[in-house]
Amino acid sequence: MRQSIFWPAVMPALLSSSLHCAAQVPLPATPKPGQILVSGAVPDEASKAAMLQRLRDLYGADRVVDQLAVSPVALPPNWNGYVQKLIQPNLKLISKGELKIDGTNVTVRGEVANEAQRQQIASDIATSLNPTYTVNNGLRVSAAEQNLLDETLAKRIIEFDSGKATLTSSGKGILDEMAAALQKVKGKKVEVIGHTDNIGLRESNLALSQARAEAVRTYLAEKGIAPEMVMVSGQGPDRPVAENSNAEGRARNRRIEFRVAQ
Repeated sequence: MRQSIFWPAVMPALLSSSLHCAAQVPLPATPKPGQILVSGAVPDEASKAAMLQRLRDLYGADRVVDQLAVSPVALPPNWNGYVQKLIQPNLKLISKGELKIDGTNVTVRGEVANEAQRQQIASDIATSLNPTYTVNNGLRVSAAEQNLLDETLAKRIIEFDSGKATLTSSGKGILDEMAAALQKVKGKKVEVIGHTDNIGLRESNLALSQARAEAVRTYLAEKGIAPEMVMVSGQGPDRPVAENSNAEGRARNRRIEFRVAQ
């Protein structure tokens, strides 16, 4: 017997207890953006009323759409009490989410703003349950921050002096813009990855790409980006994005990449 709570919507929640049996089910409804659809089955009217009231207290009565059925279902001990604990304020931090309870297996999915939220929500869920429950954390960090960095860099190449880890004036100009974007991604670590073309020895290119990534971190620190929030790595020629057989392709491969750490 599977019980579920989920909530895909632009912001909040869809609460559901899935089952396949005859039940008193309200007429189908489609939630509007921002509404919470509550569906599935509970064993009695009291359980249904308690669950709906908890959600209405959390999200507001006008945002909760009732699709709960009353049916003689078998539930784990104190299941209703645990559901009450699971419907907590930090669920509002999740967008496009799903919280599913399958017996004593709990899965939470959706998007959150940062890694700290991802870990904290799963931890809060786990501590609200007894040890017989298993929590699967399927939350993911929103792609908005990565999109911001990608759009700021705009496929431009951060240039260095030939064969060195010394930034050119144009390279510094781009990094000034990246520093401003990174200020908006506070609370998340960002990986700066150096790449080269395949001209010369691989070992030398790996060292050069690492040195260039470190030079970027140093420059960003001068612009107010905490060094401990920037991880660096050098991939050398191992991850080309263009052919190395021509000058244009090699120029594209000599690049710095920014990735929000997950």
